[in-house]
Amino acid sequence: MADEVSYYAIVSAGRTVQAPSGLARRRYEGTGPVDEALRRDLTWAPDSAIVEWEYGEVGADLVEISQATADRLIAGFRVTWGEDD
Repeated sequence: MADEVSYYAIVSAGRTVQAPSGLARRRYEGTGPVDEALRRDLTWAPDSAIVEWEYGEVGADLVEISQATADRLIAGFRVTWGEDD
């Protein structure tokens, strides 16, 4: 389970899985799950969106997606947000 990663499209009002407002992931480590969200600098940072969604405390929906879909979304964010060189 250590290599397992679940990806989620963050779908707020007016957004779709194909054009989400953000991306979250849950990685599993020996100590338990680690939740992160993709930042505008295209790095992953700790985030509580998945836990808040599980408890119904967030305004956006999260939709589980495949790694391939996550990779496509990250490529789109890279174009939209630009890359820091």
